[in-house]
Amino acid sequence: MTDEEIINLFFERSEQAIDELAKQHGGAVTRVARNILGNEQDAEECVNDTYLGVWNAIPPHRPSPLRTFVCRIARNLATKKYHANTAEKRNSQYDLALDELAETLAADGGVEQELEAQELRAAINGFLGTLSAADRFLFLRRYWYAESVKDVAKAAHSTAGSVAVRLFRIREKLRLYLEKEGLPV
Repeated sequence: MTDEEIINLFFERSEQAIDELAKQHGGAVTRVARNILGNEQDAEECVNDTYLGVWNAIPPHRPSPLRTFVCRIARNLATKKYHANTAEKRNSQYDLALDELAETLAADGGVEQELEAQELRAAINGFLGTLSAADRFLFLRRYWYAESVKDVAKAAHSTAGSVAVRLFRIREKLRLYLEKEGLPV
């Protein structure tokens, strides 16, 4: 079933929409939740909450691409749950990915946060457009889907060491790009 057909099922308020969504994109949603939460039970709860979130968002939205929309909801829910679960504790995989990017991006700073977040979002999207397909794949798998370097390397048919070096170089390119755009790094 195509994404458009699945979206039409949501507009019809057919419960089959959830089943079809799970068949098409459930693996990606589960992977995002599991990578961020590091706990199978929490990930399963997050996946179910994601399907409810999609049910509530469609209609009125008609997202394209559907996978990105669904994974964004899953990522946001998993991140909220992660922060609720880990005031003092640390999830090494997700924290490691965030720490890597934190060295490149400026820290949040009170008053100007929303405007800077929008500018940063636009700049990162622009930066992603400058990357080769292979580098964009690595960046998104590591920092959007929060996959381990080992898992990214496996998906890219490469070694973990090679991927780690490429990710370091991509982060350096991002830092230079943000400086050129006049954003704090």
